[in-house]
Amino acid sequence: MSDADVKRTTLPVGFATFHRDAFLNYQLNRAYALGFADPGELRATASALRSFDRAADAFAALAERAERVGRLRNATSYLRIAEFFSPKRSGVGVPIYRRYRALFDRAFADGGAVRHEIPYAGAALPAYHLPAAAAPSRGTILLHGGFDSLIEEFYVIWQRIAESGFDVIAYEGPGQGGARALGGLTFDHDWEKPVAAVLDHFALERAGLVGISMGGYWALRAASREPRIDRVVSWPPVYDWLYQLPAPVRAVARVMLRRRRFMNGSIRLRARLFPVLRHVVEHTIYLVDRDEPMAVADWFLGMNAEHLGSGRVVQDVLLCCGEKDAFQPPVLTRHQAAALTAARSVQVRTFTAAEHAADHCQMGNLDLACRVVTTWLRDGVAPPA
Repeated sequence: MSDADVKRTTLPVGFATFHRDAFLNYQLNRAYALGFADPGELRATASALRSFDRAADAFAALAERAERVGRLRNATSYLRIAEFFSPKRSGVGVPIYRRYRALFDRAFADGGAVRHEIPYAGAALPAYHLPAAAAPSRGTILLHGGFDSLIEEFYVIWQRIAESGFDVIAYEGPGQGGARALGGLTFDHDWEKPVAAVLDHFALERAGLVGISMGGYWALRAASREPRIDRVVSWPPVYDWLYQLPAPVRAVARVMLRRRRFMNGSIRLRARLFPVLRHVVEHTIYLVDRDEPMAVADWFLGMNAEHLGSGRVVQDVLLCCGEKDAFQPPVLTRHQAAALTAARSVQVRTFTAAEHAADHCQMGNLDLACRVVTTWLRDGVAPPA
């Protein structure tokens, strides 16, 4: 099937095994779940990888092969994997990102989305506007990603929200995607600032907000300070990273984290030993443009209950989580739900293994998750499990 034959993207069901390394396997499932990666090509390329250190080169080569034969949407998916695994601070990631974005624009030229550059802090926030599939529009939904996402990769989610009757504005905030790579904008947890810039740019007095992955935290933070947001989806919540721990352990952790010299050495050592932690450390340092390893802890701990201000959230709220989410576990969702004491309504949807949707951001049954989110946005009620 050529790209010209692709209209509404059919999404796979099931979390696959592409590689024995759990982190690499999740990233490949992420690409697969989002609809434009061939499972056979993912498996064949992954089989030659002993670690994810070679993933960038391997998937860049796969993207080039797919592009040569006109499979631009496949190529986009593979180049996104290459971009993900590229070391950002080395400068290697920026040319790959530029190529990825140009390839995306070619691959999805017939999709109806229009690119915008939103002025922000002397640079720009990348954004796309995708009109509702049918008139009249039910309103506008803003959508952003999380820690290491690019907004383009969530095209199928924009598509489904637009099909449900909403105009979609998919954007990146400071520290994300092109805002960081091209504009040099470093991260700011005060997410109401970029949300206000998006609302102002499009002259919107009312909009819903969807935050994916760690973006679930920033969406709630923005809603707590920006009255033009009328409903919010946290997919899934963070609430406060330390709340994964029992209360007595949280107190000990706070004491340990004050020992900056010790913690700097500990983070350096563990990052050398554990590749996944190395990725997290390097990417976070890139987000904030600092060299001290403790900047990573500072950044994560900046996502806390006090900064969030859950009691100030007065909108309708949907919290989505997976029962086996290893990144943002359900305990954080439970704490978040309890803290939303002033919200107009709070619904929690926990996705299960039986639904093939228990993993982070429901990569395994993204179509189901999109149906839940769009039904809630449209009707105010999330379909039960």
